[in-house]
Amino acid sequence: MAQRLPIGKIAAWIIAVLAVMIAALVVFLLTFDWNRARPWIDDKVTQAIGRQFHITGDLKVGWQRPPSETGWRRWVPWPRFSAQHITIANPDWAKQPQFATLDEIDFQVEVLPLLARDIVIPTINLVNPSIDLERLEDNRNNWTFRFNQPAEPSTWHLTLHDIAFATGHVAYADQLTQADMQVVVDTLGQPVPIGDVMKQQEQASRESSAQVVGKSGATQLHKQVETRQVEASAASAASSAAAASSGPASPASTSANTGTTSQQKSKPSVPSYGLGWTLRGTYKKTAVSGSGKVGGVLALQDTTRPFPVQADVKIGDTHIALAGTVTAPAHLAALDLKLWLQGVSMAHLYPIAGVPLPETPPYATEGRLVGQFNEDGNVFRYENFTGRVGGSDVNGSTVYVGEKPRPMVSGELVSNLLQFSDLAPIIGADTNASKAKRGEPSRQPSNKALPVEQFKTDRWKAVDADVKFTGRRIIKDPALPITHLYTHVIMTDGVLTFEPLKFGVAGGTLASNIYLDSSTTPLKGRFATQARHLKLKQLFPTVKTMQSALGEVNGDAALSATGNSPAALAATSNGEVRALITDGTVSRLYMEAAGLNVLNVVYEKLFGKRDVKINCAAVDFVVTNGVLESRVFALDTDDAVINMDGHIDLQTEQMDLGIHPHTKGLRVISLRSPLYVKGTFKNPHVGVNAAALAVRGGAVVGLGLVNPFAALIPLIAPSNNKPLPCAQMLADMRAAPSAPPAGQKQREKAAPAYLASGAAGPAEDSPGGAARAQAASKTAPAGPAAASEAQYRGR
Repeated sequence: MAQRLPIGKIAAWIIAVLAVMIAALVVFLLTFDWNRARPWIDDKVTQAIGRQFHITGDLKVGWQRPPSETGWRRWVPWPRFSAQHITIANPDWAKQPQFATLDEIDFQVEVLPLLARDIVIPTINLVNPSIDLERLEDNRNNWTFRFNQPAEPSTWHLTLHDIAFATGHVAYADQLTQADMQVVVDTLGQPVPIGDVMKQQEQASRESSAQVVGKSGATQLHKQVETRQVEASAASAASSAAAASSGPASPASTSANTGTTSQQKSKPSVPSYGLGWTLRGTYKKTAVSGSGKVGGVLALQDTTRPFPVQADVKIGDTHIALAGTVTAPAHLAALDLKLWLQGVSMAHLYPIAGVPLPETPPYATEGRLVGQFNEDGNVFRYENFTGRVGGSDVNGSTVYVGEKPRPMVSGELVSNLLQFSDLAPIIGADTNASKAKRGEPSRQPSNKALPVEQFKTDRWKAVDADVKFTGRRIIKDPALPITHLYTHVIMTDGVLTFEPLKFGVAGGTLASNIYLDSSTTPLKGRFATQARHLKLKQLFPTVKTMQSALGEVNGDAALSATGNSPAALAATSNGEVRALITDGTVSRLYMEAAGLNVLNVVYEKLFGKRDVKINCAAVDFVVTNGVLESRVFALDTDDAVINMDGHIDLQTEQMDLGIHPHTKGLRVISLRSPLYVKGTFKNPHVGVNAAALAVRGGAVVGLGLVNPFAALIPLIAPSNNKPLPCAQMLADMRAAPSAPPAGQKQREKAAPAYLASGAAGPAEDSPGGAARAQAASKTAPAGPAAASEAQYRGR
């Protein structure tokens, strides 16, 4: 029988063999030239990532005892791997040859977890990492890798606790967004809590707001924010009290102050900021600079915890700052940020956000930006923001939905104190200095009153919009009788409408429905305007003699036009404009002065303050290719009838109007003569018809040579004019004005019925007046009046 070896000897042999093997392995690991393994490692990594991978420097493996372990574990050494000068190639279409370069990488691997097929790496140290990111117009990019998937899933698991590096560089060139930027990333040294960063950004943004809207504007903005916070807290307290009285609060109840739910409050806390970055470059050929902070690299892996982000960036003259969190940043699931915006004009946000906002004065806003990223369309809400635009405040909420075929922007905005002058840039009616400040290349000609600045119709199809705006109180020149504003702006597939654009004017309303279609060049426009219950005395709030006037102005206008600016639309307009005044009173002094009744004016100045009754007044213009012809412009009072004829040319901005006063009753020392209004909108000229006045003056001189008392005869004006047919005027003016399709000329219409008598037509003592009155009497339809003032005013 074979002799059995003692178990002790067997164990000794096994231990000896293992010791020799370990010693041999240690000697091998310590003496092996690992650079020989570089070709094999390069090949395996290249196959795995689908890009050329190279280690061109030394590849080393060393052993170190773990500094963080205690007890017997600290005697188990960990291998430490290091490699120098690593490169990952770019695709052949990229401008730069390398996607990533790294001066050195080193890391340790825990030994004991390897027995359970776990690869645990406490820290990876990166030395001077540099990444090149590129994207072409056809959407090809170099950051998408085609990894070779193994046939069977690996039984090994990788755990990485930290990534450390001193300074990293990222280059980003994107032909789709026209971005070319350089980013430097560095560690902060120590973690920074999100609350500290939020306070710092809030202070920095308010200092920046003062530079844009002025210190006073920034102070007002700060007060607005505090007021809204108090209102939100009160609303939250009221909501909590109501919920307490009705029963237990719902677990998804929302806090009005923070906008978070109780479910959200139970989520894990936000990690601290670990990395800082700075940015330089261009975006759509506009200079970009900025800085910010983000959480640590490994925080990206935890999709259950919000990832902190902060940025303070300038793009041209626009300043954007944000601080908050992103959920699952690798997939951009959601975001919740405090957002500050400042700039010279809101229109400059279009290249950045793709939303065609109007031109505005310098602005500053702050609010909360909440976003959800969905396959059907991303949704972003700028909630409960407040801001300053010029000298006005603005508050509200807007929603952006990235739906197809176009994104949709909706919202409700309110201004409690609106500077009327802040509306001027919207239509290009601001000064040339203001235009230069907001970067507008076009300038308003010095001889033009109507704005010539072009609408940016190329942007109108970028998004659809449904926005309501309310200006509760308008601050303006005392002579301007406007009190408030409301408009509902709708934009659909390049068609912009205001339904309505409504002003509070002189105790009444001036409401317009405006339709602008940019699908053609130039755009086509339609305008329908209603003036209702405008009080005469409030129309002239700074004229003392009008403060006793009574009566209301009611009117309608219908116009169509083509053109890409307010001036071009006015120059091509066609349609009708009508207005009426009935049952009012006006200062007799005005009526006497209009008739140049000298003695009566002197008497009224010295002794009289009587008002004269307005029987009726009518304005009826027909508009043809931008020229307003006065079909009827007449005023009938107990003392006088005043007619006006002529035209107003909106293309040349020239006026040529004749005013013909007709006295009722005896007037002594009357220089009754036609007046004129001529010149341009910028430089109008009002005066007396010199020829007619010279005839009267010549008669005075001639009769004075015969008999001094006879010289007064030409200056005594007896009653020689019939009153206006007010009832018939009301009946005919009740018909709504009309306009042809945009681009077509206004068709000629029969004269109104009230012109049949010739009483309201052009004065017969005006040039051509008798002929026009006779022609009007032939074309006017016959028939009694069938309408009343109440019927018109009630429309």
